[in-house]
Amino acid sequence: MRNRHLIGLVVVLTLLSVGVFAYKVWALGFPLQPDSTTDTWTVEAAVSFEAGRGAVKVNLFVPSLTPGFRIVSENFISRGFGFTTQLAPGGREAEWSVREAPGRQTLYYRAQVIRDSGARGEDTTPEFPTAPILEEPYATAMRMLIDQVREQSADTGSFAANLMRRLNEASPDQNVALFREGIATPLDMAQTASQLLAGARIPTRVIRGVLLQEQQRDAEMLAYLEVYDGNEWLHFNPMTGERGLPENFLTWWRGTRPMLQLEGGRDAGVTISVRRNTVDALQVAELRAEQRGSRLVEFSPLSLPIQTQALYSLLLLIPIGALVIAFLRNVVGFKTFGTFMPVLIALAFKETQLVSGLVLFSLIVSLGLLVRFYLEHLKLLLVPRLAAVLIVVVLLMLAVSIVSNRLAIDVGLSIALFPMVIIAMTIERMSIVWEERGAAEAIQQGLGSLLVAAVAYLVMGVAYIQHLSFVFPELMFLVLAVTLLLGRYTGYRLLELRRFRALVRDGS
Repeated sequence: MRNRHLIGLVVVLTLLSVGVFAYKVWALGFPLQPDSTTDTWTVEAAVSFEAGRGAVKVNLFVPSLTPGFRIVSENFISRGFGFTTQLAPGGREAEWSVREAPGRQTLYYRAQVIRDSGARGEDTTPEFPTAPILEEPYATAMRMLIDQVREQSADTGSFAANLMRRLNEASPDQNVALFREGIATPLDMAQTASQLLAGARIPTRVIRGVLLQEQQRDAEMLAYLEVYDGNEWLHFNPMTGERGLPENFLTWWRGTRPMLQLEGGRDAGVTISVRRNTVDALQVAELRAEQRGSRLVEFSPLSLPIQTQALYSLLLLIPIGALVIAFLRNVVGFKTFGTFMPVLIALAFKETQLVSGLVLFSLIVSLGLLVRFYLEHLKLLLVPRLAAVLIVVVLLMLAVSIVSNRLAIDVGLSIALFPMVIIAMTIERMSIVWEERGAAEAIQQGLGSLLVAAVAYLVMGVAYIQHLSFVFPELMFLVLAVTLLLGRYTGYRLLELRRFRALVRDGS
């Protein structure tokens, strides 16, 4: 029953830890590597026009539902204009208005965009379109072209791809040539393909957007065609028939309406600029979690004040060190003075560095042992004796710091970072073991404590482990689960196997 209870608890802790960890990594994009960076893009639309003497109203399509990307911040910059945003057929519009603003005017829309695989586009189910009514010979050419493409297609996706390839053939037949007349741009081609697909009762819509590249001062607005296959919207390049959008395609709006509409002015134009920025991946993950409404960041160390974060970045390493020490003691077989002493000493080594920390710790413990042996002759009670040892340890640490300062040895000043109470208890326990079991056993446990502390320091000093423990504190449940399993380990320790290998040889 106890084994079943323990296994159940370990499974629950593991599933909880791994589940939250996987969600933060794959859904929210929290980085697995320290100092990871990611790309964000600043997109700007500059609207310029010559205003008349009356009222002016400007409507500009701005990004809303952007598959594969998420808008984390927006700015609408104007001077003296009233401003609103509203949903419109095909997307979202920004509307600037003013009673009177003669002369040349410039309005700006600026957005910060991050990559987000969880962002989805408009996935509403459309109605089947009515077949367009065309004059002859276009009506006959459309029917013949649709019949020919249908015979060579297996489903809606292949039908749309084959149709667009037929429209872009270098030597089109007579039916295709009729519809190729007047096509000058990809938008014209997308609109023509949409009209022909409507003749086959297939829902379509034109999608407009820009490519997010390194830096563009006048980015081109590209046109793609979306085709509904009964379950989802498929994307096609109208000039090639290839399926899918480019990797860095930012959807701006849908439909054939112009991007900009101006009332009360003239000579209007829109310039799209794109700039790529490299930022901290953790910051982007926090923004992504905020945009998605996830509350995990609110209940994580990242929500704490900066000073408190620095404290917990160290404290969250203690479970890692405790796991290392539990493994080295229960599985390997090292002898130490307790569990907490090596962990805290390992934390102190992070400031003093390993070699100098080992030297300083050994020096204080050795001097403290001499004082402790002297106090033994005074026949003091336990508590006063511990208090006396603690006072001596503080004085010894002060003396080492003063001497180091006089000798211009800066590393000696960091001895104050050692936990003095732990050192005092170590001196007390070491002296008791010395008296009861001999000097060899006391020195062995002392050296074992230092060795284990050194290994814990090396493990806790790995930047990758420091990053995981702070950004993914839920992994502490996994550390707890492994520690619980170690608590039921009753097999031979590795050092015991070495001690008894002679018996094994004799028995064989």
